[in-house]
Amino acid sequence: MFVLFHTLLLIVMVPLCIAAILATRNGDGSMSGIGIVSIIVVVLVSLALIVPSLAVQARRFHDQDKSGWLVLLNLIPSIGGLIVLVMLCMEGTYGANRYGPDPKVGEPGH
Repeated sequence: MFVLFHTLLLIVMVPLCIAAILATRNGDGSMSGIGIVSIIVVVLVSLALIVPSLAVQARRFHDQDKSGWLVLLNLIPSIGGLIVLVMLCMEGTYGANRYGPDPKVGEPGH
């Protein structure tokens, strides 16, 4: 759900930001206030979502019984993000693992 929310937010914000930038060009080539404000808002929202994004990725690795430190693979230029994406799309382990119970199965006896 977090990735869905994040993606929908970006789908809405980035085009609005681009439209605001293109529509607010002054005659001398500079940007007016609304273009600058829209860029600042997009940057602040992106910065605010970095830590939750890393936490969601680490949680997903834990669901697969892998270390959350694998998130650092994102730092490999060009291919690191693709490696992490493929790993995050893999199925988690069935049942409990060293990071806790399987959230899909639920607790025994319930």
